[in-house]
Amino acid sequence: MNSRRTLKAASAIREVVSSAILTELRDPRVRDVTVTFVEVASDMRNAKVHVSIMGDEKKQDLCMHGLRNARGFLQQKVGKRIDTRYVPRIEFVLDQGVKNSFRVAAILDEVLPKNSDEADATDETLDELESGTVPEE
Repeated sequence: MNSRRTLKAASAIREVVSSAILTELRDPRVRDVTVTFVEVASDMRNAKVHVSIMGDEKKQDLCMHGLRNARGFLQQKVGKRIDTRYVPRIEFVLDQGVKNSFRVAAILDEVLPKNSDEADATDETLDELESGTVPEE
């Protein structure tokens, strides 16, 4: 069970890492990244940062490599923000939740009867997600 302290630390780490990736990180490999959630160990020494990356598998691998290289910089930012004895060691984990939800939606569209126009739009959205383009709404 997570304590209130670890939940607050996870929230602070998520905020710091996501804003640093968005505004301060200058690595061209790190693009289209969303920090989905953070898991902090009970001893506050390790933090798993779950990220969602838009694009194909090659782009995701390249972006994860860039994030791993920027880990020290991001840990420094976290250390300035949270006041703990140890700065948590950051580990990045690729979160496939968004892509999986689109696959589930596509499977449900195949199984459930639906209007053909809506099914075509879902297929296009899934194709755009796999190709790395962001669908316009």
